[in-house]
Amino acid sequence: MKNVLQELTRIVQGAALVEPPHAQVEFIVSSISQAIGIDVCSLYRIESNGDLLLVASYGLGNQGEVVVPAGKGLVGAVVKDRHPVNVANVSNQAAFYPVEASNEQRLKSFCGVPMVKHGEVIGVLVVQSTKARRLSKDKEAFLATLALQLALLLPAIADNPDLPSNRPIKGVRGAVGAGIGQARFMTTAGLANVVDAPSVDIAADIARWHELLNQVKAEIAAEQAHLSKELAEQVSSIFDAYQMLLADPALSQHVEAEIKAGHWLPSALKISIHFFADIFRNMEDPYLKARYEDILHLGEKLLQAWRGGTKQNDLVDQNEPIVLIGTQVSISDIAQIPVSQLAGIVCFEGGGLSHTAVVANALGIPAVMGVGALKGVSNGDTLIVDGNEAQVIISPSALLLNEYQKSIARELKLNDELQTLKDKPAETRDGQRVRLLANTGLLSDITPGLKSGAEGIGLYRTELTFMARDSFPSEDEQVQVYRQVFEAYPGKPIYMRTLDIGGDKQLAYYPIQNEENPALGWRGLRFCIDNIQLLMTQVRAMIRASVGSESLHILLPMVSATSQIDTFHALLNDACQQLRTEGYEFARPKIGIMVEVPAVISQLPFWQHKLDFVSVGSNDLSQYLLAIDRNNVRVAGLFDHLHPAILHELQRAVSRAMNCKLPLSVCGEMASDPASVVLLLAMGVRTLSMSAARLPRIKRVIRSLEITQAKQLLDEAMQLDDAKAIRQLVLGRMAAAGIE
Repeated sequence: MKNVLQELTRIVQGAALVEPPHAQVEFIVSSISQAIGIDVCSLYRIESNGDLLLVASYGLGNQGEVVVPAGKGLVGAVVKDRHPVNVANVSNQAAFYPVEASNEQRLKSFCGVPMVKHGEVIGVLVVQSTKARRLSKDKEAFLATLALQLALLLPAIADNPDLPSNRPIKGVRGAVGAGIGQARFMTTAGLANVVDAPSVDIAADIARWHELLNQVKAEIAAEQAHLSKELAEQVSSIFDAYQMLLADPALSQHVEAEIKAGHWLPSALKISIHFFADIFRNMEDPYLKARYEDILHLGEKLLQAWRGGTKQNDLVDQNEPIVLIGTQVSISDIAQIPVSQLAGIVCFEGGGLSHTAVVANALGIPAVMGVGALKGVSNGDTLIVDGNEAQVIISPSALLLNEYQKSIARELKLNDELQTLKDKPAETRDGQRVRLLANTGLLSDITPGLKSGAEGIGLYRTELTFMARDSFPSEDEQVQVYRQVFEAYPGKPIYMRTLDIGGDKQLAYYPIQNEENPALGWRGLRFCIDNIQLLMTQVRAMIRASVGSESLHILLPMVSATSQIDTFHALLNDACQQLRTEGYEFARPKIGIMVEVPAVISQLPFWQHKLDFVSVGSNDLSQYLLAIDRNNVRVAGLFDHLHPAILHELQRAVSRAMNCKLPLSVCGEMASDPASVVLLLAMGVRTLSMSAARLPRIKRVIRSLEITQAKQLLDEAMQLDDAKAIRQLVLGRMAAAGIE
């Protein structure tokens, strides 16, 4: 047999180059037959009812559809045992189940290996021969290894090429809700496909580059000026951010440097845009990671301008709801469609914290991100965008369309009810008041928070000011940004997190290298203390921006030791003394820490006189407690905020904070999960911070709840040892109490 690794690589890579899907599986089975010198190779997929459907075969000579009933035959034995079956003569096997339509009776040997994904058998890879002989151990091992690879491909490549009705494509939730509309693909200029070539006139390319900058600045200004009033409220500040990026000398200088290095303008643009985009793409923080899409959007606009003008897309139907589809649907794309006509957004790439998702949430437009390239879909096809389940349904049947239309009608009625809650307090039925704050980090997020009734900013991420630059921002530049936040929320609390940089949150102008475990490394307050001058500048900027208010709360990330808190207090004392000497009058800010590192919980009694408050960062705390990377698809399914270990540690943290008379808030995904919120309220949490889009629904849950009910539910939940069981218990009780 040929080199196993080479054969594996040839088959897997070769399949990726073949279109359409049914041709991919035909390529795979024929390639396997050739690689191991076998008569027949077949690929079976498990259907929802447990039957095994033959999706591709080489040498079997089947006629029509071949289905092996659930639990039948040797393939059924492979599924049941989750182990290879390798026999020399099938006629001696009691489990043998010949399928007449397949002409299988002529075959003697059988070797089947299971294809497993996320612990479940999803298919069986089978090879057979007309000779009665067991497959050799090395060939069986080759099949088992290849089956691991094919398990990743089978869900995508084994679909019926006729595209059956109700075909769901899973993605990442961008914005909740559901919508039905006609597909409209948004084409891009194709920056990723630009081919490198030498510059024939460096001076002319540099001059053309500056013309492009001015041209795209004018185009963005024109687009911004023609926004509808409704859309302008949500995205105007994003257009401002685009203009800031275009005006940043770092971008211009990088493109010029690449041109001078000999690249023609399109290639210099591609290199520079990808350079800055990759800085964000490689960050650990999912919010900052999502900012890379903004850079790519600008790159596409610049390349389009170089090619002769802004792209124009004709609507499929001026009177029909539209679903925008693209690799990354830009804010400019969204601005082309009346909000009343926009039924959904689908992006091949991106995540739930992209600008596209932020705007979709603000507008109430369902969005699904990261679905990969949609196959078998054309402009004008009807799609269902289900943001609640993070899926896109292709070719929906009339019955399914009717069900979704009913669901959408119910959702619209609920949204109308939620709007009436904006100015009402988040108060339980038995009179317990809860404070709801918004998470943000972009000025574009501020308006949605205000419209949703946020009572302040519970987490303001300051990193973005530092990320989109070629040097550390000055004190005055930071003051200008921070002041806008205080002006938007006059008299309301603002919790500003100090620079959370380090580890794999790299700054282009200050890279940190040689860290094997970035999440456990030089990040957060650890980084800032070692770069104390940066921390001093930022603290001074925060205080100056807060002059005239008593709203500033400074939040310290990744704290784990007393010395870190003491060092910050000494710095804050120096900053306050300096600013008062310079003539500034201000209220001393309150100081708190993020409860992210589990070790913090035990140390709260030691720190009670050093702190004014604490804020639980539920995402990182959960991740560290469970040792699970939520962004790793192999283990993300194990992550649940209702894991008993998380609940018990949270209850301990809340109890200790209360005993220390330290106000405690919870931010992150847990604060926006209704089931988690019920248990948090029962523990005694009275301040929650979340994305603006989730705030009205959480307020509705709170106003429908009694704390006595929640405490009884918490007592029962704390006796369970399984996250799924806890979630089912809470949701079941909520439904029984009429809480949606």
